[in-house]
Amino acid sequence: MPSPLPFHCKYWLAAALIWSVSSHGAQAAAAEPAAAAATSRPRIGLVLSGGGARGYAHLGVLEYLEKLHIPIDYIAATSMGALIGGLYASGIAPDELEQKLSGVNLGDIAFDRNERAKLPQSQREDDFQYPISIAAGFGDGKIKVASGLVQGNNLLALLQNWTARLPADIEFKNLPIPFEAVATDLGKGTEVVLRQGSLSRAMRASMAVPGLFAPFQVDGRTLVDGGLVANLPVQQARDMGADIIIAVNIATPLQDPSALQSPTAVAQQMVGILIQQNVKAQKALLTSNDILIEPDLGSMTFTDFARGKDGINAGWEAAQQQSKRLTELALPPAEWEHYLASRRGDNFLAKDTRIDAIEINTHGKIPASYVRRQLSVQDGDVYDGSALNQELSRLSTNGDFNNVTQELVRKDGRNILKIDAEEKPWGPQYLLFGLGVSNNFDGRGGFNLQLGHRYPWLNASGLEWRNDVVFGNQRAEFHTELRQPLWENSGVYLAPYAELTRRRVDIYLDGADAKASPVNQYRIDTAQAGVDVGIPLARLGELRLGVNYQRIKYTPTYNFATAYGDAFDTTQTSQPGVRAQLTIDQLDDPLFPRKGYYIRAEANRGFGGDERRYSDVQLKTLWAFNRDRHTINLALESASSLGGEGGEGFFLGGFQRLSAYAPDQFFGSYLLYGRITYLNDLQDFNLAGLRNPVLGTSLELGNIWQQRDNFGNGPYKKSASVFVGGSSPIGPVYLGVAVGPQGLWNIYLQLGRVF
Repeated sequence: MPSPLPFHCKYWLAAALIWSVSSHGAQAAAAEPAAAAATSRPRIGLVLSGGGARGYAHLGVLEYLEKLHIPIDYIAATSMGALIGGLYASGIAPDELEQKLSGVNLGDIAFDRNERAKLPQSQREDDFQYPISIAAGFGDGKIKVASGLVQGNNLLALLQNWTARLPADIEFKNLPIPFEAVATDLGKGTEVVLRQGSLSRAMRASMAVPGLFAPFQVDGRTLVDGGLVANLPVQQARDMGADIIIAVNIATPLQDPSALQSPTAVAQQMVGILIQQNVKAQKALLTSNDILIEPDLGSMTFTDFARGKDGINAGWEAAQQQSKRLTELALPPAEWEHYLASRRGDNFLAKDTRIDAIEINTHGKIPASYVRRQLSVQDGDVYDGSALNQELSRLSTNGDFNNVTQELVRKDGRNILKIDAEEKPWGPQYLLFGLGVSNNFDGRGGFNLQLGHRYPWLNASGLEWRNDVVFGNQRAEFHTELRQPLWENSGVYLAPYAELTRRRVDIYLDGADAKASPVNQYRIDTAQAGVDVGIPLARLGELRLGVNYQRIKYTPTYNFATAYGDAFDTTQTSQPGVRAQLTIDQLDDPLFPRKGYYIRAEANRGFGGDERRYSDVQLKTLWAFNRDRHTINLALESASSLGGEGGEGFFLGGFQRLSAYAPDQFFGSYLLYGRITYLNDLQDFNLAGLRNPVLGTSLELGNIWQQRDNFGNGPYKKSASVFVGGSSPIGPVYLGVAVGPQGLWNIYLQLGRVF
């Protein structure tokens, strides 16, 4: 049995035990007030509703809450509220978020309006020729259209940039502020609460407004806007653990039935009714302890992204009106600083995170190797989400894909970069549309219907088949072409083509005015086949060089004999030739350009007999300058036949080519024309069916000559016009009046840009 401790040892041991217990007790007692302070305050949940551009008000509310030092413990949000709330939950402060939003045109982002100068030339060529923006195609034996007017690619890319420091498989409860987004399962019609995965994808899915934004796939489910089931998700915040809820409702109010002037407006009203019903049900869940903020946004609409500052101010003012109740929830400065420190989060990717492997899925005919060649990132590189998104953005605007996304996930202890390149679901063949109608209100007018067909990726190297058809009262045309890329990533392609054209041209007597009747009409039949090499000029445009064989026949509708022979001859020529075409298109808008320039130059050389051998050159340019609401367009056109009779000749007259005269009223071998147009944006006017309406005026000067010696010597024909115009679903629309010398005048209505 062990010997007992000496008395003094027992004393010191007892003293040590007493000191230890008292010391720990003191520490515990000291910790209790801090823990009590942290747990005694109520948990606050922030609920942000959907409402499109009206969601800028959420930002004003957040700024006011931070000014009062009000902590947010949970965020539940829908649609635009999910965008603002998700970014705030990720650690972006309201003032920083406002700065980010003010640095982008959220309207262009939301509606996928890309900077046109950065698009490949083939896309600029198509949107110049086919202004009807219907995403349609053919596949599986049927015509297909896109599931939304907007695919949301630019919005998703922006959200990925702003959340690039987050892993793509994070649980949203581990964000600096726990967050949940609400979406709707399109197949089941049920509520879907997004709690983990890619934050950017969750925000994009929650914003998929039916009929406007295309549905979005998340974990195998097709999701649309959460506003259909819970536009103000109060219950969701309560389930997250909130004791007190601050709910911000910015849903668009219903319109007066008399203001519903289209089926689209009626459909939007029906969606609004559904949203109002679920908002009413969620409001009923609020208690006397909760706070409801409803900003007065006046006439601000779902799409008024340009009025973001108005929305922010309205949110601030609405929150300020609740300042008495909100102040009761405010933290003292020390506790506020502690709260800010606690929400900084520790789940962000480290700056030196490296990519262990890259997985690419293209979901279709386009090989993954094509996507891989477009990217500079390699296995082992440091993950830079923003730089990678810029590369993917360039890839997603080349016309091959519906969207291209990336995410970094952790799998079996490795960082896997997953790139998902989704081909357009309305393919694999795509259709384009254009329509033109011209009327001078004198019994004469015209129409053209244009159809385009594009069938890309016929082989693994990117062979594309392109067809263009024009049907009109004065013109019919069929053009078919193959484009085969020659070298990887070079953009150079080989283009064999063939085309048939029939054109009817009225013949006027010299000196006739716009009201005169034609004395005859020629039918011009052209058949041509050839092969070109297309060479891209970076993103400026392209150069095409080629050889061809051409046949042209001129046939008069009427003919009669004179003492000098037939008044109108039938002529025909056939010969091989070469051509060079240069196109540089840097206009910001193909319909009503505000800035940029367009240059189109072409030179042809025939190699027929001495009498039929021909050479001609043509040049068209347009320069656009703007300041505030004012825009100036300068146009110059010149053409010359350098010899021979084998070319088609040149025509002048008609809308924006001497508008006071009849279309193609003047014909000859040498042409010179210039125009200056002033446009004033009618920002304060709402013209039915027109986007970005303008009031314009133009001055025109030009003529055509038969002999080279007279080229440029005058006299010049003059025209001036005043018009109202704008962009419509079928292209540009102009209604105006043009005047010329000696009382000459002409009223015109022009739809489309195919004349």
